[in-house]
Amino acid sequence: MVRALASVAPGTPLREGLDRVLQADRGALIVVGDSPAVLAICSGGFHLGAEYTPQRLSELAKMDGAIILASDASRIAWANVHLVPDPRVPTTETGTRHRTAERVARSIDVPVISVSEDLSMIAVYRHGDKHRLQPTPVLVNRANQALQTLERYKNRLEAVSSSLTALEVEDLVTVRDVVAVLQRAEMVRRISEEIDGYLVELGDDGRLVLLQRNELMGGVEDDRRLVIKDYFHQGRTWRLEQAMDQLASLGTEDLLDLTRVASVLRLSPDGGELDATLQARGYRLLSKVPGLPADLAERLVGHFGTLAKVMRATYDELAEVAGVGEARARIVKDGLSRLAETSILDRYS
Repeated sequence: MVRALASVAPGTPLREGLDRVLQADRGALIVVGDSPAVLAICSGGFHLGAEYTPQRLSELAKMDGAIILASDASRIAWANVHLVPDPRVPTTETGTRHRTAERVARSIDVPVISVSEDLSMIAVYRHGDKHRLQPTPVLVNRANQALQTLERYKNRLEAVSSSLTALEVEDLVTVRDVVAVLQRAEMVRRISEEIDGYLVELGDDGRLVLLQRNELMGGVEDDRRLVIKDYFHQGRTWRLEQAMDQLASLGTEDLLDLTRVASVLRLSPDGGELDATLQARGYRLLSKVPGLPADLAERLVGHFGTLAKVMRATYDELAEVAGVGEARARIVKDGLSRLAETSILDRYS
């Protein structure tokens, strides 16, 4: 469905043709795909094999039959076709054109587009799904509202992330602190996904929304991953990707329950005990040290084990780690010191 919606987004030739059909107060039934399975349910009509243009689509819609396009919508294969899908395929639609569209989409793996002149509506069918295309101004308004919500949640995420940094520096982290960050990060990610849906439908008209979304989401996904990597307990049947998938699969009510989130991620031996203490490995803070490659951060964590030990290490001890050396040891030590100072000042100011 996402690919189908992208093909009819504003700015695409297919959407221009559909808009022309609507503006002329006509209806249409369009199948995007001319595979043998599609042709097997076609009756009558005539073969064109002509290059697709919005004008041709609009003119062919004057006829009652369906229009068959190539799978990439670059060519009009057939026109004025009578579609005969299996009548046993279930449908929830009532109108003849919409019933046919839904049955074809359910029985054959192709997008089917129905244009209703009475309702002034364009609907896209794919498998068992139906999506009604919304006017661009409506989509832009919804996307802007989602952006405002994303900005509020991003601000809250930054607040709890800053608090977690200060607690990591002081080695006072509890399960509750970690879960609060992951909960906010997952909420932000889900709002961003909703905006992605609007961007697919908006096409070229969503450029400004995309720029704002990208600015707000900068670093969020990486931080989410690194927080989990800092605290989850890896086992033979429990890996980082599984933990991230579990967090993403939580329902809204479960996500709001800190105990449930802690239990699902297996952050502590006590299961969902929120006041249990934890020690950061240091991946997230080391990623914020300018000029420190990710592979060296991995080596530092592998060598020292925890963030607290990395921060207590001397220049010489840091330099002993393979690939670090004196210059980078100074970068690590000074970078972590600045992060510690900034986070503590923010926490207690």
